[in-house]
Amino acid sequence: MASWLKKYTESSLVLRILCGLIVGAVLGLTLPQWKGIGILGELFVNALKAIAPVLVAFLVASSISKAQGGLGPRFRTVIILYLTATLVAAAVAVAGSFMFPVTMSLQEGAQGSAPGTLTDIFKNLLGNMVMNPVSAIAKANYIGILFWAVILGFGLKLAAGEGTIKFIADVADVLTLTVKWIIQFAPFGVLGLVFTAVSESGLEIFTVYGRLLLLLVGCMLVSVLVFNPLISFIATGRNPYPLLFTCLKESGLNAFFTRSSAANIPINMELCRKLGIEEDFYSVSIPLGATVNMNGAAVTITVMTLATANTLGIEVSFASALLLSVLATLGACGASGVAGGSLLLIPMACSLFGISNDIAMQTVAVGFIIGVIQDSVETAVNSSGDVFFTATAERRVTKNKM
Repeated sequence: MASWLKKYTESSLVLRILCGLIVGAVLGLTLPQWKGIGILGELFVNALKAIAPVLVAFLVASSISKAQGGLGPRFRTVIILYLTATLVAAAVAVAGSFMFPVTMSLQEGAQGSAPGTLTDIFKNLLGNMVMNPVSAIAKANYIGILFWAVILGFGLKLAAGEGTIKFIADVADVLTLTVKWIIQFAPFGVLGLVFTAVSESGLEIFTVYGRLLLLLVGCMLVSVLVFNPLISFIATGRNPYPLLFTCLKESGLNAFFTRSSAANIPINMELCRKLGIEEDFYSVSIPLGATVNMNGAAVTITVMTLATANTLGIEVSFASALLLSVLATLGACGASGVAGGSLLLIPMACSLFGISNDIAMQTVAVGFIIGVIQDSVETAVNSSGDVFFTATAERRVTKNKM
């Protein structure tokens, strides 16, 4: 038993995930009535979601308490990279929407409350920052977790003894080990997630909303395969594609099936460790990226809003579309914790063109229908980009020191 378990854990995780993917798809097509298989996916995602907030809180506090300075340039660089990539992705979505305009058959309105204005969104953001720290962890509010973890980290650095700092570091190490154990179950989790997606949605989604999906996915792929590497090359002067493909394979693939940036935070941290990035940097930059690095979300908000305008016959100038992308990007960064993700920011973006909330919520309904694909690709783009730009920032600062 022990030798079998050792062979399992030492084999390629990506290969095991691909096997789970294939088995899940086959079972979803042939035995869709076996709903119990989907529980495997729910358990895996819920386990990662449960451990991620606690892991981030202790890792960030521990890293800051032990930091000996020199982190400033890397943090400035990674924030600039995150925001630049998100704005470029939004611009790509504008260009794609103008080159290949699409319309929709709007469905019944979706249920849910959407953020009203950009002011409301940032008021929400500030409120989340000062949320009770225990509530922030319980609700996976990463803005609040980061805020209080940073405060606690500096407090430990200034006032705590070495024993206390070591205790916090030991807890972070134990949580990291726990995450590694959970990740070993990823193939079974992916099997369950793929089974659920295939058994419930089948292949019909590609025929009804094919053009809209092609535009969304196409813009995201152009952003992640062309412009993200270009930004990285400008920053470091190095070939970015080996790093990019590693991030897509080990982070993006898992994020595609879990459809949860929060669940992918532990996986991204483990990948950063394997890439040799310093823990005191990536333990902050990765959860920060899950909040502000929103390439896929910027594409979704922009494409869906412009598709709504096309459906209603509203003429949108290129300049006003670019303004839309900037505001949508800022809104996405400030409201990443809103239930429903980027889709519930569509009404705010639509309001810029005088589109009523009722019509905009019908667009949100369409978004939920295609969410099996749209949200999967969006999460893969967002989450793999967190590691990609963290590593890029590390390379840039290292290069400047040489």
